[in-house]
Amino acid sequence: MFLHTKRLQYFTPPSKPDPIYAKKLQELIGGSMGEMTVMMQYLFQGWNCRGPAKYRDLLLDTGTEEIGHVEMLATMVAYLLDKAPVEMQEEGVKDPVVGAVMGGTNPRDVIAAAMNPQHEIVSGQGAMPADSVGFPWNGRFITASGNLLADFRSNLHAESQGLMQTVRLYEMTDDPGIRDHLSFMIARDTMHQNQWLAAIEELRSDGFEDVVTPKIAHEYGKREYAYQFWNNSEGEDSAEGRWAKGQSMDGKGQFEYVANPQPIGPIPEPPQPKPKLHATPATTAMQKTSDNPVKNAIEGVKDAIDGFTK
Repeated sequence: MFLHTKRLQYFTPPSKPDPIYAKKLQELIGGSMGEMTVMMQYLFQGWNCRGPAKYRDLLLDTGTEEIGHVEMLATMVAYLLDKAPVEMQEEGVKDPVVGAVMGGTNPRDVIAAAMNPQHEIVSGQGAMPADSVGFPWNGRFITASGNLLADFRSNLHAESQGLMQTVRLYEMTDDPGIRDHLSFMIARDTMHQNQWLAAIEELRSDGFEDVVTPKIAHEYGKREYAYQFWNNSEGEDSAEGRWAKGQSMDGKGQFEYVANPQPIGPIPEPPQPKPKLHATPATTAMQKTSDNPVKNAIEGVKDAIDGFTK
């Protein structure tokens, strides 16, 4: 059961409407690394968690917090679209650049071209479950594998990318209200990066996972290739890195730098297509040329004999 508290976690309204910035802010709502993604990612990871209760609670606590972040951003978008773009047009007259545009182009059209038209046409000046270019949010953005270490690493990645985008958006505006609002979200994303790092460390200390996940990989993998770094591009600058020498991060091997890796497998000879699929085979003799089943069967036997004798 979820309960909604009517007060926002945090909110500072913008000092003026800005439909163009509202379009940019949509990335933090419905982008691939936006709040809708981490909200659904953490909730599904939590609902699917079969591990210790503390990890399930961690995921559900954070996923529920992210629902509030979506609400905060949706409210900000509504404020940014309020009275826009009419008010922006009136303000634009005072700007010499925009004023010059008014000589030959309707500034409302200029503003409308830069904003998301769906904010007026579809949502009635409200936020949408979409990114900054109008692409709808997609459930394929989320990761919920059931392996907590793999999931927590994905969460750390999502928070890192999301925080990067929030900081960029912070620097794209000088509106004190927006900046104050985003500063709260920046602080929370900072906490979330720290908490996933702590959770990763605790999972390992609890004995559930190791550096490489899943643990069984050490049993299944060909060990002779497990710690080789292959130089697959020109130059050998990568040889200077920590990943090219010394003990591996899992402590189970030694890194080896392979300067000129060679292919291990043969030249591929894919199996030939069934004649009735009409794909192009290796030889014209292997093509289906008749619907006569007897003829086709004879040709099939002939092709098989030819294949054995080659």
